[in-house]
Amino acid sequence: MDRQHTPDTARLLELDRAHVWHPYGPMPGTARPLLVESAAGVRLRLAEPVGGHRELVDGMSSWWAAIHGYRHPVLDAAVRGQLDAMSHVMFGGITHRPAVELAAKLVELTPEPLQHVFLADSGSVAVEVALKMCLQYWRSLGRPEKHRVLTWRGGYHGDTFHPMSVCDPDGGMHHLWGGVLPRQLFAAEPPAGHDAPADPAYVAQLAELIGRHAGELAAVIVEPVVQGAGGMRFHSPAYLRALRELCDAHDVLLVFDEIATGFGRTGELFAADHAGVSPDVMCLGKALTGGYLTLAATLCTGRVAEGISRGEVPVLAHGPTFMGNPLAAAAANASIDLLLSQDWRAEVRRIETALRTALAPCAGQPGVADVRVLGAIGVVQLDAPVDMAAATAAATEQGVWLRPFRDLIYTMPPFVSTDADIAAIGRAITAAAAASTAATRAHAGTGTG
Repeated sequence: MDRQHTPDTARLLELDRAHVWHPYGPMPGTARPLLVESAAGVRLRLAEPVGGHRELVDGMSSWWAAIHGYRHPVLDAAVRGQLDAMSHVMFGGITHRPAVELAAKLVELTPEPLQHVFLADSGSVAVEVALKMCLQYWRSLGRPEKHRVLTWRGGYHGDTFHPMSVCDPDGGMHHLWGGVLPRQLFAAEPPAGHDAPADPAYVAQLAELIGRHAGELAAVIVEPVVQGAGGMRFHSPAYLRALRELCDAHDVLLVFDEIATGFGRTGELFAADHAGVSPDVMCLGKALTGGYLTLAATLCTGRVAEGISRGEVPVLAHGPTFMGNPLAAAAANASIDLLLSQDWRAEVRRIETALRTALAPCAGQPGVADVRVLGAIGVVQLDAPVDMAAATAAATEQGVWLRPFRDLIYTMPPFVSTDADIAAIGRAITAAAAASTAATRAHAGTGTG
């Protein structure tokens, strides 16, 4: 992995280390990032070779967003065309075609009776808005005591404060804020297995917890079918149906966080479709614009919107500066139209089959605890935390970009990935798992781990 830096590359990387704070990283940085100079299709072109490769297959879809890959001509044209009209205009007292058409599309595509769309800047803000909707709804109805939120452990909903309060309280960094965040209610993790039958004992636990706290519960929020950054765990859609019935029975709102799962990633357009149920509030993001620009959406039912509008403050108290950004909305419209113009379901099934084949060699490999695939999601779980340096080096040696976390080496490839791309990703994950396990054991043997 020796690199010969050009003077400009070396200067940029030094400036990056001194001034740029990367996600979940220290300052100044300790790990040298890869400098990407361009991207096209499913490949990232680097400013300098790494592992003998100038281009890497992107196995991450840029954190699950770039479902159509990079420099797609349809999305490029949509953004360029919107630039000719306007790049941005405030959304207070003003509206515009891209945002109106996007809202109408989202209402048409999402489960009924979701009818109203609030456009936000990011997934975390979409969750903030969703929880604010639920809290304000009950305040508007004269029931401010319904102010807490229930979720299950193993979840992740974002890094701003209210979303952090419903992330797993022990599994991530958010425990640092335990004395500051609102105190929410947590059920146990849903039993694993997308195809497993529902566990009646677990459903009974949910029923007991929701029933006991119904008087103070504003909402239940979960990631449907797939828990993403909290652990990449899959669960039965039956638990979503159980939550819908329990929330209806106890007068509690139900929120689905589909930021990671929306737009086909799990094999259905939305993960809620696996269960055939609809939430009262739904959050969307990530793949919404095909990874081109930051944009998220929070949808709600007429019941929620009308309840808020009957309150002492009859407006939703939220308004981002870049709400409804025309460039982002134009990209989202183009991305959705592009997805629906193709047999995306067949493409996701193809990727699922290819991932099962590509990851099969990991099963039974030393240090591997589990291998699981659902839709265009492939996960290898280790029996110890990933050695990031060893795993990343092994993946790039195979010509693939991966971003493991905790004990997981996983992929969410773009839907335009070929079978050859998926095979390469599989080889990279297999190599990364082996390298991480070897490094972990070597550290343990020398007492440095």
